[in-house]
Amino acid sequence: MAKTKADTVTAAAVELAREAAVETAGGDAVGDYLGVSAEGERLVTHAFDCLHPGYVGWHWAVTLVWAYRAKQPTVNEVVLLPGDDALRPPLWVPWSERIEPGDVAPGMLMPTPDNDPRLEPGYGAGSNPKMLDDAVEIRAVVRELGLGRQRVMSAFGRDEAAERWLVGAGPDCDQARLAPATCTSCGYFIRLRGGLGACFGVCANESSPSDGRVVSVEFGCGGHSDLVEEKRGTELPAPVWDTISLDASLFD
Repeated sequence: MAKTKADTVTAAAVELAREAAVETAGGDAVGDYLGVSAEGERLVTHAFDCLHPGYVGWHWAVTLVWAYRAKQPTVNEVVLLPGDDALRPPLWVPWSERIEPGDVAPGMLMPTPDNDPRLEPGYGAGSNPKMLDDAVEIRAVVRELGLGRQRVMSAFGRDEAAERWLVGAGPDCDQARLAPATCTSCGYFIRLRGGLGACFGVCANESSPSDGRVVSVEFGCGGHSDLVEEKRGTELPAPVWDTISLDASLFD
């Protein structure tokens, strides 16, 4: 198939194409002229470099058309197109891979995949794998009778959670290195149950920045329970107006 040759009128209208690109994107976003290509009879596309820092490798494509009996070309469209080395998003990212911590707001639902490696059937956790042969039937019975949880965390899920918790509240954090002692000796430390309890617990000190959060036994902060004030608080004077005791003659 013969290649279409750009006609001289539309090919020479570079300034018309630049004006259209500047009108669309602004003067700071339109760079050097990159050339022209023929799209068809009396139809060409002029290319200009894109100077926007978020679109490196992209270019502005301004298509001009010279209609029959028209005195000059007109602008058909102005679009931003990627080059061979342009930074582009993936074609498709599943929603499960786009979700980040904190994205689930009140009222939103985030279903868990049926084959999530972080979970395993509750009736088969830690037992003989042969028990899973009739998984579908047993799961239906468990659901109907309400016997425990249908799925619990697998060993993979627990290890993954432990690695994630150690990043924010582990022994290598600055707060832990500057603490007077570790959480395992703190009276505000409530140890978790199960396998994770060997390494983790929950902080229950309202004065600590980790209050209500999972912390490692080797974590620590400045609110350790062994830090005791030498002097007790001063006794407060009696209130001017007693709002606590009741008047015995109030209901007489």
